[in-house]
Amino acid sequence: MSSRPDDLTPTIPPPDPNPKKPQFKLPPLACDSHFHVFGPHRKFPFAPNRPFTPADAPKEDLFRLHAFLGFERGVFVQSTCHGSDHSALVDLLAAGEGRYRGVALLEPLMRQEEVDRLDEAGVRGVRLHFFPRLGAPMPVADMRRVIELVEPYGWHIAIHTGGDGIVDLYDFIRSIDAPVVIDHIGRVDVGEGLKGKAFSVLRRLLDAGNIWVKLSGTDRITKQPYPYADAVPFARELAAHAPERVVWGTDWPHPNHTAVPNDGDLVDLIPQIAPDAKMRQLMLVDNPTRLFGF
Repeated sequence: MSSRPDDLTPTIPPPDPNPKKPQFKLPPLACDSHFHVFGPHRKFPFAPNRPFTPADAPKEDLFRLHAFLGFERGVFVQSTCHGSDHSALVDLLAAGEGRYRGVALLEPLMRQEEVDRLDEAGVRGVRLHFFPRLGAPMPVADMRRVIELVEPYGWHIAIHTGGDGIVDLYDFIRSIDAPVVIDHIGRVDVGEGLKGKAFSVLRRLLDAGNIWVKLSGTDRITKQPYPYADAVPFARELAAHAPERVVWGTDWPHPNHTAVPNDGDLVDLIPQIAPDAKMRQLMLVDNPTRLFGF
């Protein structure tokens, strides 16, 4: 259900205010490749037709979290609660002084001048949603127009889907020439196992060469409490399958989550996902440098 524009009561829980200090020490220039920032709503109002109302999670909180965990870089993914108003994103990119990049939500009729402005600010991708609770997906023709808009800039196309969505979208994803990034391990059903249809399709997509996957979201696909023993093997399998096309992120502040995780706990899962130092260097530093243009 959509939030009323005049009702700013949060409809989703806030992040854990007391992150644990991770035992795992991140390498220099490690990148949190997927997070959101919300508001503060008095400065950056939420969209009237937003599908949810978050608690404020401003850039100052994000910067403190990154300093505490050890991240020196990050990628802000625009949220549907801000719609196509990228003011909060551009504000964070400016404050980050080159340490951050962004992923936008674009309308098919957006003027090229606005895309120019976002590119200059540090945006390096556009996200396409296929989750009904976040609003109906754009018609395919509109998605094609958005992809054409960003093609001259070399941006990646982020795909947010779940369940069997990766199977249904296979032909569409393969038709995209730009780099494609599948969010949150495709949000596959871990109950189907590592040989399940959706996960098998995801592995096959990674073999295409221009398709990447974010190994964020073990906490979203799990059916178990931390340390998510049923979900971590999926991330580990993808990291081993295509080590040069995986990145990792916290997904802070974890919007629309039924069991908000502790971000320190998430960082401590990284050695289980990428067991050796070379793989972790790729996932946390080298791959984000190449994909997001640091």
